[in-house]
Amino acid sequence: MTIYWVVLVSVLSQMGFGGSRVAVSLYALELGANQFMVGVIVALYSLSPMFLSIAIGRVSDRISPHLPMIWGSVMMMVALLLPVASPGLLTLCVLAFLNGLGHLVFSIPLEAAVGGVGGAQHRARNYALITMGWSIANFLGPLIAGILIDAIGHQRVFWVLALLVALPIPMLWWRPRLLPSTAKQSSGQNEDDTRKSVFDLWRIPALRATFIAGGIIGSAQDLFQFYMPVYGHAVGLSASAIGTVLGMVALAAFVIRAAIPFLAKKLTEATILTTAIFVAACAYLLLPFFVNAYALAVIAFLLGLGVGCAQPMIMSQMYVLAPAGRIAEAIGFYKTLRSVTHVVIPVFFGSVGTAFGFKTVFLSNSGLLAFGGYLQSRARAPVQGARVK
Repeated sequence: MTIYWVVLVSVLSQMGFGGSRVAVSLYALELGANQFMVGVIVALYSLSPMFLSIAIGRVSDRISPHLPMIWGSVMMMVALLLPVASPGLLTLCVLAFLNGLGHLVFSIPLEAAVGGVGGAQHRARNYALITMGWSIANFLGPLIAGILIDAIGHQRVFWVLALLVALPIPMLWWRPRLLPSTAKQSSGQNEDDTRKSVFDLWRIPALRATFIAGGIIGSAQDLFQFYMPVYGHAVGLSASAIGTVLGMVALAAFVIRAAIPFLAKKLTEATILTTAIFVAACAYLLLPFFVNAYALAVIAFLLGLGVGCAQPMIMSQMYVLAPAGRIAEAIGFYKTLRSVTHVVIPVFFGSVGTAFGFKTVFLSNSGLLAFGGYLQSRARAPVQGARVK
């Protein structure tokens, strides 16, 4: 039963965090921000993860995970209440920065420790359940935010989102041993491993291939989460419709993650990842030619199939491939690399969209993904023949 409590805690937090990205983007547009400004605000979600993920990962390898998870929840709750107290674009910038930091402090110890719940024999099950939970949360969060914005307004929705991220606090406080300490999981580590440079992780070929694959496919999801509210607003979709379209990505991710064990019996991880990148490229190729909400929802589902299969495989590979005692550090390093795309993509494509329009944004990202799929298909990492466990 423990893993289901962990999933519940994670889902509640992720719903509030995912919903906030939609609420912040649409509220910024309501306050008169242009595409570039919205891109800057969204990029601030990933500014602190870009610089602090590795340090937080190292700390998380040494302390009980419930403590940083509580701190992260408190940080997110406070951040989400700021627009209620002081509306404005500057407030949204502060919210995005603090919410990104709080989510980082919450998620790194969770991701590092969940593999040890119930013992090593349950690692694959745990990561499958936790990522399926995130899929549900990423579907419900934007959907709830969009519906509530239409029903009660932009400011009041932040009360609901703050409540969602606050609910894990009493659960973690009352059950401090909900997650095992990663320090205990790594008690047999070589002391010299903790003194090595974090860039030694990048020098491990199989681990480097995992980082690159995750960055390529993750960038597609980042851009969609940022640009769909902007595109939907421009073509006249309601907040509810935009939230529904965004939620379809998470729904598709849930479906494909449930099917991964069956796919893995016939295909290698490298083949699945390469196919996923090309599927995402096809979705972006179709996007600029449709403005109907139903058509966009179908395209979003296709994109979700592409991006959804990557995360559980990447997490499982990092857990196995990371050196002893450096699980959370490897996750932190991966989040640092991903945060670079979180920061660069909204700002870069916000500028491109302002200068050249939506079609250029979607088609150029489709080409980038296709090129990434080609590179991945040519990669010869040692784990290419490995099967998903």
